[in-house]
Amino acid sequence: PMTLSRRLLLGTGAFLPFLRHPARAATTPGKLVFGLSAYPPSFSPWTNSGTAAATVRLAIHRGLLGYAPDGTIRGELAEKWEHADDGAWVFHLRDATFHNGAKVTAADVAWCIEQIAAEKSTAYYRAQMQAIEKVEVPDAKTIRITTKQPNAIFPLQVASFYLPIIAKDSLKEGPSGIGAGPFKLTGEERGVGLDLVAFDKYYRPGLPKVKSLRMTVYADENLRVAALQAGDVDLIEYVPWQAMPSIEKDDRLALQTTDGPFMYLTFNVRAKPFDDPRIRQAVAHAIKREDIVKAAFFGRGAPIEGLPIPQGTPFYDPALSKALAYDPAKAKALLDAAGQGGGFACKLLATAQYGMHKDTAAVVQQHLAAVGIQAELVLPDWSTRVTLGNRGQYEIAVMGSAADSNDPDGLAPFLDGSLTPSYNRSYGFDDKKIDELLAAGRAEFDPAKRREIYTELQKRCLEQVPMVGLCFRSQGYGMTKAVTGFTNMPGALTFYSGTTFETTSTG
Repeated sequence: PMTLSRRLLLGTGAFLPFLRHPARAATTPGKLVFGLSAYPPSFSPWTNSGTAAATVRLAIHRGLLGYAPDGTIRGELAEKWEHADDGAWVFHLRDATFHNGAKVTAADVAWCIEQIAAEKSTAYYRAQMQAIEKVEVPDAKTIRITTKQPNAIFPLQVASFYLPIIAKDSLKEGPSGIGAGPFKLTGEERGVGLDLVAFDKYYRPGLPKVKSLRMTVYADENLRVAALQAGDVDLIEYVPWQAMPSIEKDDRLALQTTDGPFMYLTFNVRAKPFDDPRIRQAVAHAIKREDIVKAAFFGRGAPIEGLPIPQGTPFYDPALSKALAYDPAKAKALLDAAGQGGGFACKLLATAQYGMHKDTAAVVQQHLAAVGIQAELVLPDWSTRVTLGNRGQYEIAVMGSAADSNDPDGLAPFLDGSLTPSYNRSYGFDDKKIDELLAAGRAEFDPAKRREIYTELQKRCLEQVPMVGLCFRSQGYGMTKAVTGFTNMPGALTFYSGTTFETTSTG
């Protein structure tokens, strides 16, 4: 039997002719077929288990606020909101209905906040919700939330896809609870796919545009693209970078890309020698980021040599952005100063499920070896990689993600050790100065003072190295030209693009 190696496919820059079939004669009217990159490890509405899980969540759930396709914040279950004179954030609910037919009320919102903030909660935003002083319900359509400290970015937190509102006590009905989003989950085949249907009482008249949504899992990135080229799916996420040129050149297909997600390294700072900031600095200086951009992303990206703060924002500092640049001599000097001049061996966790993770890890491994750090690759599937990261069962790890928002506070989940532990953040890392600076930036409403705070934050992070930025990457969705109404949302919000399933049509 004939087999195709991944390297052969990568080397051609396109797929072999016999993998390219004519597109379907016509898309199925009223049905959208989406190529999902992984089967969600969890359907819990409030945990962090990866982008694929978040995409499913955006189809079936909505929060108080969310993001419009252009990246601006907008009302969802709350039609308007304001910051009251007494410091409370007040949300006024629209007339919305849960999938079980019950009306969305302020009591549901209060219950969700209570569950997320609970002592034994595993919610990703548990710490943020524990910063709430009190929740008041003046009436069924109004909820007042008072935070313990002033919080200028509270609307951004509420807009997160980690804070959907579900019907009170509905976790008894299933792991995802009962949402109020544009689609209802009607069937699932573990590891294979999910079936959803349009919710006929969705609060935006005329939406969603399609009657059903099928999410089919293509864990292999090359098969995911082949399915798009063959017309088996209408839309796919995580277009592999080597396939982007072939999609751009195909007159039946379209590619939407945006820069915002990034690759980086995390550490288990409870494991020696990575408990020493000098070792983490040495790792940062050992890696030539341009090689990762070329090898893993085919030139579609940009190196990160400081914190992942994009150019063009008020918080970007050119000098600080180069502070951890490639310098193998400096890396060796730091290793020597930390008592590891002879080098050492360790294990480098990534995943084989996403080529970008595996290829990034291979480049990192090569550069670490050049300064005396012998890193053995550990490449499980994505679900296992998430579990190992959450448990701290690694020494150093490759990670890819995006900030929670385009505000600098969106980096808090990667830096703030007081937050709920997550595979996104270095295991065991907690620097009180960093936590304090993040809290100060969150509490400050004056833009100029916020810039000063985040400059200090960058300087502290360059000393302590809670993460090693590697590169921004171009994130792509591929689709047939029959697809309309879908938007790859800007910057860090690209992972919120599933929001626009509600306006997506297949022509």
